[in-house]
Amino acid sequence: MDKYNGRFNYMAEIDPNWTIDGAVGGCGAEFINHSCEPNMVKRGVRGRIWLVSLREIGRGEELSYDYKFSKKGEREACYCGSAKCRGTINVR
Repeated sequence: MDKYNGRFNYMAEIDPNWTIDGAVGGCGAEFINHSCEPNMVKRGVRGRIWLVSLREIGRGEELSYDYKFSKKGEREACYCGSAKCRGTINVR
């Protein structure tokens, strides 16, 4: 997620050639938070992005996946609180 011109863009890469902005049309994924130890993973399937659970997710449990921001981009601090937190949302 990058802030651009005062609004947020929820960019998600499907593959090296295709990226979609989840803020256009919205699907609810923009409300799923980052974690360095997520309970969901992103999958590209036939030009669409699916968030698939890695395990059973308990009622009331926060949904999360690893945003994996580019290591080339501006560093974004991570505050996920996971024991495996790498300190940044960017990949290393």
